Amino acid sequence: MNTTPAPIIGGAIARAAAALGAGELREETLLRHIAPLFSRVLKRSEIYLANHSLGRPLDMLESDVREALDAWYTDMDGAWDVWMREMATFRNNVACLIGLGRADAVVPKTSAGQGLRAVLNAIPAERPRVISTRAEFDSIDFILKTYSKRGRAHVDWIAPRERAGSAPLMETDDILHAISAGSPDVVVISHIFYATGQRIDRLEEIIAASHAKNAIVVLDAFHSAGVIPVDFERIGADFALGGSYKYTRGGAGAAWLAIHPRHLENPRLRTLDTGWFAKRDTFGFERPEEPLLATGGDAWLEATPAPLPLFQARSGLQLVLAIGVERLRRFSLEQLAFLESELISAGLGVRRGGPTPEQSGAFLLVPHDDAHRASAALKAAGLNVDARLGHLRFCPDIVTTSDDIRRAASITARALMNR
Repeated sequence: MNTTPAPIIGGAIARAAAALGAGELREETLLRHIAPLFSRVLKRSEIYLANHSLGRPLDMLESDVREALDAWYTDMDGAWDVWMREMATFRNNVACLIGLGRADAVVPKTSAGQGLRAVLNAIPAERPRVISTRAEFDSIDFILKTYSKRGRAHVDWIAPRERAGSAPLMETDDILHAISAGSPDVVVISHIFYATGQRIDRLEEIIAASHAKNAIVVLDAFHSAGVIPVDFERIGADFALGGSYKYTRGGAGAAWLAIHPRHLENPRLRTLDTGWFAKRDTFGFERPEEPLLATGGDAWLEATPAPLPLFQARSGLQLVLAIGVERLRRFSLEQLAFLESELISAGLGVRRGGPTPEQSGAFLLVPHDDAHRASAALKAAGLNVDARLGHLRFCPDIVTTSDDIRRAASITARALMNR
């Protein structure tokens, strides 16, 4: 499988997206043509602004998963034909999502952490030197700390820099200094930092500096894929991690590891995280002493994959591809600007992840000393947001209305300020 991918989009989603027209996204047309695809979840009475955490599923997700189950009930082991076709579709559409010219360079995983371990376990050094940041998601943070504790990696951590009068942010200069001053084997960094909501700037400079030190770059794109353009192959990172849990609405289990094509035939970069699906002839059941790997990205597959999450991921991926990430990003920025103004007008402190909207992700942060308690209070009042690291996080999506945002600001002010 070595073909330049084109999006595979079903008829119902293609028709709904086409009805939006070619211009900028507008609330009224989204409500007319896209909201009906979400009728089940929109029956919930709450205002849902945790789309940066668990994305809202389309109605057709249920029938997509039923298709996978029906094949099993009807054909038993013959279901693998249907399941393998869906895996190929998933790999194809993720490649289209992130700007990758080979669908086989996308390797299905059940989590971003599984993808990170596959890369760490491919590094020839017994104790690779890793540079990462204190702003990574908990799973990345925990895995790296575990490898360090077990003597399987040496990790240098870069902390966000304190700023007078504002929240700490990651500084690209600090990352570049750590790379130039050290001898890293691996640099693990987020496209949008989970802890700060900040979009890293000068990413290509970081990648170039890493490559000058012969280090590989693992880009965590979980908070960017589907909400900002990634263009993975052009920017030149060696690996990327992501998944469908958030912005492509596929729920848990449908994650992926993307491999830059220059590494697909690299004999020095072969992971120990392997299994029979990585064999040259998966279903031949031959067992030579030399483990003969498949070609391309298939060499990074593991044991028997989990097919049902790939069906979960189908509709959300298709919707994002049909509408277009750049259009979705522009609409998201409009929503965030309106949400920010409403929260500020209600007397609340608000911060974006970066100094400008373009340097931020898709969610806003409201600082709070007891964010988990506040989040529970908001949910009891009909507003679903989440709490992380001393902040409440707010993220609208394409079927969030202006009225939802106004009401969310009002509920937040009443709950947090007794107004």
